[in-house]
Amino acid sequence: MKNLQLNIIESSDKPFGDRIEAGQLLGQALKVLRLQPDIVLGIPRGGVIIAEQLAQILKTELDIVLTRKIGAPQNPELAIGAVGENGYLYLNDALVDVTEADDEYIQKIRKHELSKIAQRKKLFRNIHPKIPLKEKTVIITDDGVATGATIQAAIWTAAQEKPKKIIVAVPVGSLNSLERLAQDAGQVIGLRVPKYFRALGQFYDNFDQVDDERVAEILRHTNQRTINGQSCSKTQTLFLP
Repeated sequence: MKNLQLNIIESSDKPFGDRIEAGQLLGQALKVLRLQPDIVLGIPRGGVIIAEQLAQILKTELDIVLTRKIGAPQNPELAIGAVGENGYLYLNDALVDVTEADDEYIQKIRKHELSKIAQRKKLFRNIHPKIPLKEKTVIITDDGVATGATIQAAIWTAAQEKPKKIIVAVPVGSLNSLERLAQDAGQVIGLRVPKYFRALGQFYDNFDQVDDERVAEILRHTNQRTINGQSCSKTQTLFLP
């Protein structure tokens, strides 16, 4: 049965030059689909670069959603789950079993990652206070989807605020992971979905690490564009106290 919630723009393993190019190409594709989002949420760090391009092209608000992955024992780069800004823990049960991650390990990593979220929350929310999501059409984006654990946590974190619709849109992703995400998001859009997905970095010529200052800079520029009237954003009237 065809999954009406999953839209694959093209089956391709062609790499992007960098995240800015990926965001621009994804934004143009979303524009063709005539989506009408109210806000784009980027997952720090790399996802915020994508989100900035989408927000500019779609002329919508920009914010972040804070999540951290739960890495596997002996292989922290393998995400077996993730924790969201509100403390919600998502676990991929199959990966948890395969990696033999017990509850003591998971809770230890969860506590550590929540402390990281608290640090970023203090930094980023002082620059750009959180925008409420209730009754809004929300796009969640990242620079790509491998296991999907981090975006899964972001979906469920955003869902707590009762948005009208949650759309996941990414430049590249694993087909299996995108299919899983489509079970919880209102719509999932993958610009490029390769036949074989080994690692996210293979789909970027330039996949340099993004630091917190880069994210902070984007948020400052977003606020400045709003103040100067260069955006349709209503951020100033939507800040949480």
